[in-house]
Amino acid sequence: MTDLIVSGGPVMLPIGLASVIGLAVLLERIWALRQSAISPAGMVEEVDELFRQKRWGDVLALARKADCAAGRVLVAAVEMRGRRRSEIKERLEEVGRREAAALERYSAVLGTIASIAPLLGLLGTVWGMILTFDVIQTEGIGVVANLAGGISQALISTMAGLTVGIPALVAHRWVLARADGHVLSMEEVGLNSLEHVASDGEGA
Repeated sequence: MTDLIVSGGPVMLPIGLASVIGLAVLLERIWALRQSAISPAGMVEEVDELFRQKRWGDVLALARKADCAAGRVLVAAVEMRGRRRSEIKERLEEVGRREAAALERYSAVLGTIASIAPLLGLLGTVWGMILTFDVIQTEGIGVVANLAGGISQALISTMAGLTVGIPALVAHRWVLARADGHVLSMEEVGLNSLEHVASDGEGA
């Protein structure tokens, strides 16, 4: 395996580095986008019941204890209780944008790796073909073995670039889809809390 990597030429180094970075980012995003970090199971139902009972302090305590994205949206809503609906909505949108940005953090890194890895492979292909034609120019095409090095380098670098780029592209799309799903769930939490808090504020 080591000989195969070495025979791929100098572009194998940045391709390998890109693969390590991509894997690290993917593992971090899998951990960050787990359900318990966004909206723990059962929390929304429990909060709905507390809202109906107008137990604002308990909602705050529960949301802060959960220490999750949906919890921070709930905290913002309850802390704005008694304000005009437009003010509460503006505050919730501000918090939601911040949480959405956190959910999509590092996704651009995966997108960049998905784009650049195949290009690095292509660069290795071009470099390998240059070496091959250089051998042809100096030694002719009589000995095929002399051409094998450049051709092998071209093919290996291409394969390496695609091997890194394709999974990175899939991971990038997965992270964005997962983040979008969580954003929608947070919007539902925000809208639900807005109805409870705004109605309470209007009645005060």
